[in-house]
Amino acid sequence: MTSVAMNLLGVVEHPGISGGSPYRVDAAGRPYVPVGDGGIVLGVRLGDSAYGFEADHAAPGACLVHPDPAARHALTAYACVGNEVIVRTGAAAGARGWVTGKRGEAGRVIVLLGQDDLARLRPGDQVSVRASGQGARLPGAGVELLNLDPELLPYLPVTVDADGVEVTVRGVIPSRLAGNGLGRPAHMWDLDVQTGPDTPGLAGLRLGDLVSLDDVDVRYNMGYRRGRRTVGLVVHGDSPQPGHGPGVMPFITGPAGRVRVTASPRDGLGLTEGALRRMRGARPR
Repeated sequence: MTSVAMNLLGVVEHPGISGGSPYRVDAAGRPYVPVGDGGIVLGVRLGDSAYGFEADHAAPGACLVHPDPAARHALTAYACVGNEVIVRTGAAAGARGWVTGKRGEAGRVIVLLGQDDLARLRPGDQVSVRASGQGARLPGAGVELLNLDPELLPYLPVTVDADGVEVTVRGVIPSRLAGNGLGRPAHMWDLDVQTGPDTPGLAGLRLGDLVSLDDVDVRYNMGYRRGRRTVGLVVHGDSPQPGHGPGVMPFITGPAGRVRVTASPRDGLGLTEGALRRMRGARPR
């Protein structure tokens, strides 16, 4: 069966502060200003520590939204990691990059561009997304794929066979650490995990890493289900807020016996700019 691609329009987000106050409250009850939450984020890259910035939910690149709520939901649902994006307006027009994740809060698509292009980008610039991948299947694997361009799969540490999939991950996260995102649609949201640099086995967590979420089912809305396993991609960094943390966008889910994982401390096993360049044969400037 041939997959279908669609051209979508995203608008570069401007960071927003609701309620008239610049402050949020951290887990210790202290107010803080949430720098880095949305919009265009400079100086954050795939491979950086998920805990390495004094920021809130910082993602590498820019977030796309749409002024029409229905179109915004469709943009978030249809866009998949690895899809190509092209800036169409403004000083960065012509710049190319890729979708590298998605986030909640009514739907936001994270796109990676070169740092020089991000510096020229402005909120309100239009970006086209060549969306492909949602609804794709892995023949014979007995697991489900979502939020991922199938062309990217060979460049990730994932092996598919008749018995399921084998995935090398940074670490395994038990369902009790799942936070914001539970109950939300998996095709439009990430799942924050309540981990930190002192969490055993996850101290070295980096943006772009793959992780296993044990006893988490994301076939529809994300939630607890014993015996299921979900593999996801770390798409944004830590947050001081209770119930929040590094964001994991799911892309493989199935019975634990069919989604087999091996934890490795090696860097660069997940989503990297090199993998995206090899897949598309192009490099952001």
